[in-house]
Amino acid sequence: MGPYSCGVTAVSHPGRVHRHGGRTVGLSTTSDGRRVPSARRRLAPLLRDDDRFASWAATVAITMLAGFLRLWHLGRPHVFAFDETYYAKDAWSLWHHGYVTAYVDDANDKILAGHLNGLFKTDPSMIVHPEVGKWLIGLGEHFFGMDPFGWRVASAVVGSLMVAVMIRLARRLTGSTLLGCVAGLLMCFDGLQLVLSRLALLDIFQAFFLLCAVACLVADRDWGRLRLARLVGTRYVPGPADWGPVRGLLWRPWRLAAGVFFGLSIGTKWSTVYALAALGVLVWLWDAGARRSLGIHRPRLRAMLVDALPAFGYLVLVALVVYVATWTGWLMHAHVYELHLSDTQYGPYWGSYTRHEPDGFFPQLFQSLRSLWHYHQDVYAFHTKFLNDATHVYQSKPEGWLVLNRPVGVQADLGIKPGQQGCTAPADSTCLRQELLLGTPALWWGGVLALLYSVYGWVARRDWRFGLVVVGVLSTWLPWLRYDTRPIFSYYAIMILPFLVLGVTLCLGRLMGGPLATYRRRMWGTAVAGAFVVLVVLNFAWFWPIYVGDLITTPDWLDRIWFQRWI
Repeated sequence: MGPYSCGVTAVSHPGRVHRHGGRTVGLSTTSDGRRVPSARRRLAPLLRDDDRFASWAATVAITMLAGFLRLWHLGRPHVFAFDETYYAKDAWSLWHHGYVTAYVDDANDKILAGHLNGLFKTDPSMIVHPEVGKWLIGLGEHFFGMDPFGWRVASAVVGSLMVAVMIRLARRLTGSTLLGCVAGLLMCFDGLQLVLSRLALLDIFQAFFLLCAVACLVADRDWGRLRLARLVGTRYVPGPADWGPVRGLLWRPWRLAAGVFFGLSIGTKWSTVYALAALGVLVWLWDAGARRSLGIHRPRLRAMLVDALPAFGYLVLVALVVYVATWTGWLMHAHVYELHLSDTQYGPYWGSYTRHEPDGFFPQLFQSLRSLWHYHQDVYAFHTKFLNDATHVYQSKPEGWLVLNRPVGVQADLGIKPGQQGCTAPADSTCLRQELLLGTPALWWGGVLALLYSVYGWVARRDWRFGLVVVGVLSTWLPWLRYDTRPIFSYYAIMILPFLVLGVTLCLGRLMGGPLATYRRRMWGTAVAGAFVVLVVLNFAWFWPIYVGDLITTPDWLDRIWFQRWI
């Protein structure tokens, strides 16, 4: 399915002709008499690199803007905000011990006071998420110290890079540097992405690696189709038993990179598995579409055998290897976990084999992997069973995440009286500081409309790019519906955000009109699209004080809390 598929009469074989409307139609013409592009043209991507310097200059500029916003007063507030109390200390422990250890009861107070001695015990601690994000948080602590700036700086850097990847991905999808920059600006000025980029939580790393994987898959689609066009030449006429090129498409470097990024995303949080499964099916459909454009018979079946099986290796098996490799620190210290955790309330993880010295082929590695498997079983049980009766004041139903039904309050300093900390509220009022995990409403509500249009664009207009939006949103959103009986939070929707931004960007491009649109259409379409981008920026600026914890009067705060469920 490509941009030319909508107007082309279905031709199953280049040598055949069909009757349509009383006249004969072959591969070279459509039913309305227009010339069908060649196979090479149909397989060529939209992107043209005639403005490479300008596109990279714009990418760097917008990324630097994003970095400035995310690094601004990053060490404020000087506290452990929300779940930073777990991840910041776990990250420090990983870097200094190789595994997560328990810590003393007053560790938070000592760390914030700058005292780092005597904080951690030697016993391992039960961890319920993989380690990649914590290793990155620890990297920031290693270079900048064990303080709020140190444990948040990795998130700020990754959040800024996420904007850069979004620009390049959208530019490739649309063939337009302008629309690529629009996508980057929308990502840059989203409140949820901003706040997560200023916190030591895991979700920003998970979303970044997923976005990188998607960008690699789209690059692979372009690369594979160009490779296919070069392999078949200009006069290729497939026979009924022809499969098309196979061996020349086995090496897929972009798919290998995608598998690595999927592994890193799963190595941060497991929920990426759903996106991997759904996008893997979409990749198979892309490959089938490429073979169908050449006139290959039964393209889906043949693509399943010659394209999907190697893709499974690149995406699933590579991701699995990378995922296991991210547990290297744990594997090297599995005996410590066996010794200290097997008889606690979390165990037993292991069987009687832990009481005997391992033997056989790579015995220590085998036992460590076996221990890791049992550990995963109990972590899964923790997430799916032990949390079912728990509650949290900020938990929310995933059905309402796209419309921002229940944001998460990260940190709040309430009741600041006039004259304190620069508060200029009236005598009968107060000021406050709050950080709220809330997306920019204009962007998210516009994204819902874009998602609805994307369904139409994929199904009715057969535009594969909208299919990426639909599959991406559904695979990162709908799986949470089965877990809505336990505490889950709206900021998990950061995984949905890149696909919503792509949907909005594609819709704005459609609104602006293509190269055949009239001047009047392009003028008005561009004006409306530009107005929407400006609206998102202004909306972001309005909520800025409650994104970054700026001092604000209580009446001004109430002006920004549009719904009671936002309190």
